Amino acid sequence: MTDGTPADGSLTAGAQAEVTPTDMTPTDMTLTDVTPDLAHRLVQVPGGRIHLVEQGTGPLVLLVHGFPESWYSWRHQLPALAAAGFRAVAIDVRGYGRSSKPSDVTDYRMLAHVADNVAVVHALGEQGAVIIGHDWGAPIAANSALLRPDIFRAVALLSVPYAPRGRRKPTDVYAGMGAEEFYISYFQAPGRAEAEIEPDVRGWLAGIYTTLSGGTVPLAEISRTFFLPAGGRLCDRFPADAARPSWLTDTDLDFYAGEFERAGLTGPLNRYRNVDRDWADLAAWQGTPITQPSLFIGGEFDGPTIWSARAIKNFPATLPGLVSAHILDGCGHWVQQERPDEVNRLLTTWLHSLDKLPRAR
Repeated sequence: MTDGTPADGSLTAGAQAEVTPTDMTPTDMTLTDVTPDLAHRLVQVPGGRIHLVEQGTGPLVLLVHGFPESWYSWRHQLPALAAAGFRAVAIDVRGYGRSSKPSDVTDYRMLAHVADNVAVVHALGEQGAVIIGHDWGAPIAANSALLRPDIFRAVALLSVPYAPRGRRKPTDVYAGMGAEEFYISYFQAPGRAEAEIEPDVRGWLAGIYTTLSGGTVPLAEISRTFFLPAGGRLCDRFPADAARPSWLTDTDLDFYAGEFERAGLTGPLNRYRNVDRDWADLAAWQGTPITQPSLFIGGEFDGPTIWSARAIKNFPATLPGLVSAHILDGCGHWVQQERPDEVNRLLTTWLHSLDKLPRAR
């Protein structure tokens, strides 16, 4: 298929292979030198291919990142989960990194992401997995568990709590949220957000990572960060004098910037452009709970956790298999990067508890 990714390294259905040196940029080579235990692979999925990184052996744990991120967002979790006795696999979601980048907006609908996750599990020779997602990866993980409970036996959600499909179309909800424009509405028109981000990818990424980190913006002003005045840009909300957070090193920022400078932002932004399509696709699951064992981790200073307080309150009904929920004091949006040790402890404790729990029916 023609999707903007190189043709080299294509795999036959169900096959897997390590990325060859010719597939690697200098940044990748440096990262491989720093973390030699990571295996990079390309696996075939119905929509093209998925790039993934894995470490360890044991029960499969699939890690799904959000926007604007990468498999690299799980760099602290891969070795921790491997050391705890799990096969940890972090993917580049379609549209990101070395994964396929279909040109059609509709190819980024939720059903396609769920199909990718199922295909990854099978391509790795496994019958099932625990799935963990952050930011957009959380709804992708939640819907993977909802639609394919036969594959995903448990689900952990970071930052974004599960909320079943509502009765109103999402863009109608966003349009009624206030006088200013909600950021997801801003992302709807193709090319609009790209025009803001792509002229200075590294600078924009530094701005969003810093702005949404715990302690950068006062708690009372966090929600305002996600709304734009008429004709404004999201970066207009970035504090001009904010210091870059300690969790984000030059190496980290260089890696992220290199990924998006090479791959572009349209694929990642196309996930937002499918919210109404997802709403239509998932009509049969209106109000359906996720019954598998689950875990939630959010940040005190995390916008999605803050404005989704009602969804968290509804967990007894929407996540009846919830083992525990945690709001990390002082933590912002990038929970597994801001608080890796704490998140690793919560994840490994939860994962080890799963075999002691009754199976969901």
